[in-house]
Amino acid sequence: MGHTRWVTCLAYSPVGPRVVSGSADKTIRIWDVESGAPVGDPLKGHVDFIRSIAYSPDGRHIVSGSDDKTIRIWDAESGDPVGDPLKGHIGFIRSVAYSPDGRHIVSGSYDKTIRIWDAETRAPVGDPLMSHTHDVEKVAYIPDGLNILCGGGKTIRIWDVQTGDPVGEPLKGHTGWIMSVAYSPDGRHIVSSSEDSTIRIWDAKTGAPVGEPLRGHIGHVYSVSYSPDGRHIISGADDQTIRTWNTKTGAPVGKPLEGHTGQIECVTYSPDGRYIVSGSTDKTIRIWDAKTGAPFGEPSKALTNWMSTVAYSPDGRYIASGSNDSLIRIWDAETGAPVDEPLVGHTDGVICVLYSPDGRHLVSGSLDQTIRIWDAATGAPVGNPLKGHAGPVIRVAYSPDGQHILSCSTDKTVRIWDAQTGTSVGKPLGGHTESVNGISYSPDGRRIVSSSYDLTIRIWNAETGSLVGGPLEGHTFGIPSVAYSPDGRHIISGSHDKTIRIWDAETGTPVGDPLKGHTEWILSVAYSPDGRHLASSSMDQTIRMWDATTGASVGDPLKGHIGSVTSTSYSPDGKHIVSSSKDKTIRIWDAKSVDSPGDLSKGRPSTTPIDMSSPDGRDVSEADNMTQIWNTDMSGGVVPSGLHLDRNGWVNQANGGLLFWVPEDCRNGLTCPAILTIPTGGFGNVVRLDLSDACFGGSWEQIKTNS
Repeated sequence: MGHTRWVTCLAYSPVGPRVVSGSADKTIRIWDVESGAPVGDPLKGHVDFIRSIAYSPDGRHIVSGSDDKTIRIWDAESGDPVGDPLKGHIGFIRSVAYSPDGRHIVSGSYDKTIRIWDAETRAPVGDPLMSHTHDVEKVAYIPDGLNILCGGGKTIRIWDVQTGDPVGEPLKGHTGWIMSVAYSPDGRHIVSSSEDSTIRIWDAKTGAPVGEPLRGHIGHVYSVSYSPDGRHIISGADDQTIRTWNTKTGAPVGKPLEGHTGQIECVTYSPDGRYIVSGSTDKTIRIWDAKTGAPFGEPSKALTNWMSTVAYSPDGRYIASGSNDSLIRIWDAETGAPVDEPLVGHTDGVICVLYSPDGRHLVSGSLDQTIRIWDAATGAPVGNPLKGHAGPVIRVAYSPDGQHILSCSTDKTVRIWDAQTGTSVGKPLGGHTESVNGISYSPDGRRIVSSSYDLTIRIWNAETGSLVGGPLEGHTFGIPSVAYSPDGRHIISGSHDKTIRIWDAETGTPVGDPLKGHTEWILSVAYSPDGRHLASSSMDQTIRMWDATTGASVGDPLKGHIGSVTSTSYSPDGKHIVSSSKDKTIRIWDAKSVDSPGDLSKGRPSTTPIDMSSPDGRDVSEADNMTQIWNTDMSGGVVPSGLHLDRNGWVNQANGGLLFWVPEDCRNGLTCPAILTIPTGGFGNVVRLDLSDACFGGSWEQIKTNS
């Protein structure tokens, strides 16, 4: 699912939450920042290590440079190559970059030359710049596009783009080979890193060093980058750490970012400066919070088993969840216990899941680009997978009468399917220019609403597939979630711009001001069944509730998850909210006190979390190293079961007597109602011991007497 050799280079898309990476495995991969999942198939064409990669300023193209001595241009959306490779260098190509206006590409090579290319015609522009006496390691354009910066050997040179002449004298000071160079966003300074373990800042006009070298890394410093506001520099090095520096003082900011198990080959900021992305010889890409230094999610290679979606059954008795391990699980909404075995069929992560209106079926969409229908009672697949999308299926929805299934995808389309036969109905609904991430039917089934990373919301006639009116515009970043109100009069949308908007479904005009409160991207929005309230979930690890009429926040945020909250939904009776998270848990929250905002400030989930990794429902006593095993009573309250798990794996009675030993890999997720449920290590596989009539200690002899 990820690169098979080390990650050598990466770049953040300037227009959306995408990262592109190049690797020693000779492939290029595009990743969705929100999910950590790859987008489409690897881009293949190079026949040797890929050393450098960059997005065009408009985000439409990707350029790559390789040890195969060629440069390739790719369509960023389709992944297709654009024209033939650019050839001319006779040595390994170490660096490529677009000019700020996107019209030109610059490349640096181990043949000691720099070449400029026309990005449209792919023809070379002028003669190679040949004044370097060493291999060229890194090239970059100044923000105004007038000069090119390059590092080679132990020196840095600046070139005039128009004349091809060097500007001033080489910048000297490093005692080892230069590995990376970059301009500050205002073009006034240059930062460089070297094999000499230091980072240096230079005055771009005079070439003079600014302050002392920045020291802290051990070993080669392979990559440096400025933050978009120019206030910080990040660096990645041999020592497997990423460091942040204050550009004015040169002082380190916070502690080094640790997590990679190999040298850091490349680092960069997201366009908004909120995130840092890094690539390493450990074959992973990691994303970090630039402010706190906290890792965001898991490294791309190792993303498994986090929850991407949850949905209630129409009768409220069950919850279905989809996760990145390609499985669908059904849970008892009252007890939180798994119901039978997981549903197996998808070959990649499950992104969305939903019950049919009558509760008899489930529909799911996956990274494997298929939709599957399941028998909700037996878990058996119904018919063959629904195929047609050319990208991951992001959302699915049933028509109110259950006759049709709606799906949307990164392929920019919305599709309608016959729920009985699985056949496609009509042509795909095309109109969006980027990935479609949210869809919903109107309550009467006559309209469809969709939302996209193209920053628009569109309304469609469900029968004809034609657009109804113009796009709804107002959000400033991608829109992953959209929904109709129960009465069909309004539409809500949640966006990566951290706001929620309410729209008049008839006129398409915004209703009131955007709802603000979340501090990170909003991933999911939902109406309560009575239409009086809204719920939203976010990468800020919280769920918020809102008054649908006034737009006011209701109570404090619901806190408990320790990862991005990927999905949220109301129970059919409106009494509970269910949420799924990248922390691998599902939580159920009490929504009954929504009319009494003060009660919500307690932030208490109505049950213990359904946990896929470590049981949040345990109370660990540091004094005796015993873990209380909890049970859920009939009212939804949490009560102790009377049994404990000690640190050696023994289940103990309340009086300290040993009952039995649980292997270490089966202890996570241990629960104990009347039937003790022990995970066996495989997801959905458990051993259940009926303790309802068990006798412990000396009482066991009474079993014989009473039988």
